[in-house]
Amino acid sequence: MDNLTFRHSILLLEGLKVTPQSSYPVFILLFLAYVFTMVSNFVLIVLISTEKNLHHPMHFLFCNLPLNDMLGTTVILPRLMQDILKESSERYITYMECVTQAYFVHIFIAACHYVLIIMAFDRYVAICNPLRYSAIMTNKMVVKLSAFAWGLAILLVTIMLGLTVRLSHCRSQIENPFCDNASLFKLSCESVVINNIYGIVYTVAVLCFSAVSIFITYVKIAVVCKSSKNKALNSKAIKTCSTHLAVYLVMFFSGAIMTFLHRFPEYSDNRKLASIMFHIIPPGLNPLVYGLQTKEIRQKIAKLWWRKKVISF
Repeated sequence: MDNLTFRHSILLLEGLKVTPQSSYPVFILLFLAYVFTMVSNFVLIVLISTEKNLHHPMHFLFCNLPLNDMLGTTVILPRLMQDILKESSERYITYMECVTQAYFVHIFIAACHYVLIIMAFDRYVAICNPLRYSAIMTNKMVVKLSAFAWGLAILLVTIMLGLTVRLSHCRSQIENPFCDNASLFKLSCESVVINNIYGIVYTVAVLCFSAVSIFITYVKIAVVCKSSKNKALNSKAIKTCSTHLAVYLVMFFSGAIMTFLHRFPEYSDNRKLASIMFHIIPPGLNPLVYGLQTKEIRQKIAKLWWRKKVISF
């Protein structure tokens, strides 16, 4: 089928195998997860934006993460919840809707890794070069770093989806509850060698680059902390870095599990569940990990909570 015709065609999504009796409980769980993720991430953004004592480069850079988490969750969950409530087991989506969803799914993944890289850079400057931190991490630098993270993610994903859209297709069934690049190019009956090669480039540029960059950053931070006799500095470094590292590990291992299961068709049901959990667990955990582990944010939330209780009485 030629591309022009296929772009107006309807695709069949393989949704979760949910029985009619369990559709409403599953819907409620997903709905609660979605509401919690959106509200908790939004509260963090508002809190950092409005509280002057949180106007630091570290927190401004972090704002990219909850913004990205809200994007990644919204791209998947609302439509998934809608599909679960349908009486028919067949879920349909147009080709262009599928491409659009895949585009934002991959931007969510890539942007998250690059945001974590620039957050690691911020911690590196703060700990390894504290005297020049204010001169280096200016508002202009924060904007540049954020633009780098989002710009590079958009560029890489645009190229990847562009290579997929050019393919002619002869299938119409997506083996996933939602659309992603791997599911889309599997619809093609022609050679996808170029797509596979770029897939490796993309994986190296996103997953491997982030892993290596963050690993090197933390090695340098560890060396500085080991040679320093300033216990207060070391304690602060451990607290801020452990928070960032926890957020990264949640994202990395979730992505690694999903990538691993994608390579083995016999784990299709587990892959579907893992794919959905990837868009629920990291975005839901990040506000808890970062918000509760960061002293300034934790104190501000506690202060607002107690003020609310006093007013209610």
